[in-house]
Amino acid sequence: MTLSERVEHLRRRMASVPARGETRSVRQPIEPVIRPRVEPGSSVPRAVDPVRSKAVLAVPPALATMLPYGGLARGSVAAVSGAGSLLLGMVAAVTASGGHVAVVGQPRFGLLAAVEMGAELRRLAVVPDPGEDPVEVAAILLDGLDLVVLGLGGRSVPPSRARAVVARARSKGATLLVTDGHWDGVELRLDAEVRSYNGFGTGVRSGRGRLRNLQLEVRAQGKAMRPRSGCFDLRLERGRIEWSVAAQVDSTTGNVSAETDLAVLA
Repeated sequence: MTLSERVEHLRRRMASVPARGETRSVRQPIEPVIRPRVEPGSSVPRAVDPVRSKAVLAVPPALATMLPYGGLARGSVAAVSGAGSLLLGMVAAVTASGGHVAVVGQPRFGLLAAVEMGAELRRLAVVPDPGEDPVEVAAILLDGLDLVVLGLGGRSVPPSRARAVVARARSKGATLLVTDGHWDGVELRLDAEVRSYNGFGTGVRSGRGRLRNLQLEVRAQGKAMRPRSGCFDLRLERGRIEWSVAAQVDSTTGNVSAETDLAVLA
């Protein structure tokens, strides 16, 4: 089944909003990514532990070092909040690595910004207005895609329904990334905050010009890790935004060190 046929099939299912069955749809797999783990305080990856490793979806390489499995674990639900550059970077990384993504309930999702992050638009579907039940739409899309981004619009999802969707994601080997709402029991929570930026003019040109780079602080916590944080530079180079590690943040004192080779904190 081609991608266009799969999309049409999913559109028909969303239009009818069927009961939650567990019938298996055809999906185009991408090669699972299993990344080495980086120990806190060391830039040298240790040997992969086959018991603790999981198949993951790609994230920006600089960000991978601070996540417990080096990416978004397949079959899981994660939450993201804060600066939109983090979500854009994650969507871009998955599509650039060959995965297919749907963004649901995010009418202001920036396609141009996603392309500048490296996104492949032919592998990206956008459902800006999913109707009265965006959770059901996202659950259906988990059948045929690798990553589904769900904007909850301030909603709080009941625990019983959240568990049903988690079970569906696990059975399909897909990942659900929720934002702008409350979802109990997520495996990973990521929050991003812009620390600084430059590129705008000063003096009489203050506020004019193109943003050239910004520094993003990302905080991560989850079931398989202790809280960590890291700073990243997002810089426009040759028409594309590249991620690089900016500095190490001490989660207890808030001090930023001069070292730039680590993004992982105990």
